[in-house]
Amino acid sequence: MRNRVNISKADESENSSQAGMYHSNDQAILISSLEVRLEKLRETYKNGKTSCSAWRKTQLRAILKLLRENEEEIYKALYDDLGKPRVETYRDEIGVLVKSLNFALSSLDKWMSPKSGRIPLLFFPATGEVVPEPLGVVLIFSSWNFPLNLALEPVIGAISAGNTVVLKPSELAPSCSSFLANTIPRYLDNDAIKVIEGGPDVGAQLLEHKWDKIFFTGNPRVGRIVMTAAAKHLTPVTLELGGKCPAIVDSHLSSSNLKVAVDRIAWGKWGTCAGQTCASVDYVLVEEKLAPTLIELLKKTLKKFHCEDPKNVARVVNKRHFLRLTNLLQDPEVRDSIVHGGSQDEAKLLIEPTILLDPPLEAEIMTEEIFGPLLPVITVKSIDESIEFINQRPKPLALYAFTNNENLKKQVVSQTSSGSVTFNDVIVHFVCDELPFGGVGQSGFGKYHGKYSFHTFSHGKGVLRRSFLIEIGPRSKFCRDQVLRT
Repeated sequence: MRNRVNISKADESENSSQAGMYHSNDQAILISSLEVRLEKLRETYKNGKTSCSAWRKTQLRAILKLLRENEEEIYKALYDDLGKPRVETYRDEIGVLVKSLNFALSSLDKWMSPKSGRIPLLFFPATGEVVPEPLGVVLIFSSWNFPLNLALEPVIGAISAGNTVVLKPSELAPSCSSFLANTIPRYLDNDAIKVIEGGPDVGAQLLEHKWDKIFFTGNPRVGRIVMTAAAKHLTPVTLELGGKCPAIVDSHLSSSNLKVAVDRIAWGKWGTCAGQTCASVDYVLVEEKLAPTLIELLKKTLKKFHCEDPKNVARVVNKRHFLRLTNLLQDPEVRDSIVHGGSQDEAKLLIEPTILLDPPLEAEIMTEEIFGPLLPVITVKSIDESIEFINQRPKPLALYAFTNNENLKKQVVSQTSSGSVTFNDVIVHFVCDELPFGGVGQSGFGKYHGKYSFHTFSHGKGVLRRSFLIEIGPRSKFCRDQVLRT
């Protein structure tokens, strides 16, 4: 999902009202305060407090307690920041986290246990194993579109792996940022997990420090800034970026299956933060003959789901993003391609769910990630052309295909590259603990969720144990003879 952490000077003006700009004295205080907090985290990690499973499980249970005891406050914060309905907040934020926490608690001992490794007979008697160890002090930048889920999901992985953590919530979701900053110290070990609020100056100052891991979710532009800062200290980075996620719809679907496909596409586009989701369907690929039917079904589905009722959908996060989305529709050719919706309410930051048919491929709406409630439908002469269409563009975070054609499924898996592939549904892979979530190429690198979160924040240390028995002659001669024989 997307993190709008703003670090560059060009972004400072838009966030000044939420984060505040620091003067030189304030910056000196900030730097001093950060140093004190980070030193405490380093001390906690070095004394081994986080290494035992008991401490880790206690912290995970504390997050569960935090969610259960503050549910109403969470609903209010998500509504204040994004206008999210209660059902969406529970489904996409609270419920997903409860599931992840329970899965981590039930799996932690298994994740922490060493895994045996086969050792060549040449070294007999000997044993080998891979021992997971925490990385140390980690920095997590969270995001505004799922400001609770995407703050705490990586924190769950970092704690499970035994790290100390700094969480930087997004200043673009101020109510949720404040909620996390106020509640986490009351429930979790404040010597090991700290929340640091602020705007771009705070983000920049955090990146000046040496970390053992940085976990960032956002766009490629800011991802490059994070990587540049991390490179100074050779800090490993996980980048969860975005991209234009396509959905292929096969024209050979039965009418009933096509209706199911349309319902799922509509939910994945407009029912999750109004399309402000990096795994949301960015555009649909369909054969020309099926396009009119698909569009009519999308219109009916919008009415059925009441997606055009402001009470049932999230709003655009702020005015800047609202203007960015409306500007995508200013191109006359793009505007002429609108077949449904398009109305806007700047005062309420609402944009009607909008469907476009074959907007110009060179227009910004088809070259940049949309990240909003606008859905282009792109027609192709044959569904096989969709593979070539996708491959001509940067690798997406997710690729969706609605089909029962096994040959097409094999083509999609083997002939395209994406962070993940889901057949006959959208976004649901995000909540599957046994599947990794992450991008490839411009959509990011690294993965998390379930055991993959644990591995992301761990180092697998190889350990080989030999005895003093059986030494065969001078080692150099023996090794030389072995090489010559091979």
